[in-house]
Amino acid sequence: MEVIHIVLGKANPNRLNGVNKVVYNMATEQHKAGKNISVWGIATDVKHDYPKRIFKTILFKSHWFPGMITGKLKRAIIQNKHAIFHLHGGWIPLFSSLATLFDRYGIKYVLTPHGSYNTLAMKKSSWLKKLYHFFFEKRLLEQAHKIHCIGKSEVTGLHKICEQARTFLLPYGFEYTRQIMIPKKEDSFTIGYVGRLDIHTKGLDLLMDAFLFFQKHYPKSSLWLIGEGDGHELLKRFIREQKLKNVILWGKKFGIEKDFLIQKMHVFVHPSRNEGMPTAVLEALSLGIPAIVSEATNLGDYVRAYKSGVVIPDNNPGELFRAMEDLYFDFMKGNFDTYRLNGKLMLKEKFHWPTLVENLDELYL
Repeated sequence: MEVIHIVLGKANPNRLNGVNKVVYNMATEQHKAGKNISVWGIATDVKHDYPKRIFKTILFKSHWFPGMITGKLKRAIIQNKHAIFHLHGGWIPLFSSLATLFDRYGIKYVLTPHGSYNTLAMKKSSWLKKLYHFFFEKRLLEQAHKIHCIGKSEVTGLHKICEQARTFLLPYGFEYTRQIMIPKKEDSFTIGYVGRLDIHTKGLDLLMDAFLFFQKHYPKSSLWLIGEGDGHELLKRFIREQKLKNVILWGKKFGIEKDFLIQKMHVFVHPSRNEGMPTAVLEALSLGIPAIVSEATNLGDYVRAYKSGVVIPDNNPGELFRAMEDLYFDFMKGNFDTYRLNGKLMLKEKFHWPTLVENLDELYL
């Protein structure tokens, strides 16, 4: 069984794009398990400017019109028509066109939307999405052999727009082996976030409101935000207008430099309104940092069951403040070791890639 992943981009793990990270990890683990796997990337340039990898990667230059299939890509698909194509992402015009091509040649494909169809995502530009769905996305969903959902919110959202969608529920895996020196914690209580600086989607307005209140109660606290995005200037303005102290916008960081900063945090926060499944939270847990997550991250059930952090209702800065305060009290009492052990146990039992890769075969069969 040959599987070809198709993704917009180059599946470069050293990017803030979570979909590319997941595709890189998925293909890597499938290759390590002996699967016949390759990745086709659709990009504006076809330069192989990414870290060394163990799986085969072929790059195709994207067409200037987003829904157009280039001749080179079309020929490659027809030549490999006996493979199973695994598409990554939702509301992508090119994928709707590919669904028509796949149907014409009897080619089997599966789809991982990466959170594109969860309930909250569907509320954004809802009328435009309904119109686009009627003419384009509906065919993509109905013809897919199976649709790989990573959380219950996505299953719910998907069935609202396509009742007959054949869903397959399985989380992403996570395998972390990098060994780095454990740095000394900051003297102040440090709360951290890693990801795209998208104010609304990532719930960064909730985080700033909650931290503003938290710092008034605990003046020595700090907030670190790692990442880039359109919300950078708005965050700087909020910090300046509210005269917040000890807030650092680190910009984008990768690899050991990013991990070093995460390990200096006391608590990791991800209060998203809309997510697939943020790998940054899993990275923090693997480094022994307890997490505060919203239900929209699709990690709430895991964090709650394993007591590896605190789960908050979405869109609620008051609950986020109380979660920060609860973990602060636990830290002051010396109760953080339990969170660290629970987080690592959660990753081992629920996000072990070798196990999930075998389960992933059910998506293709």
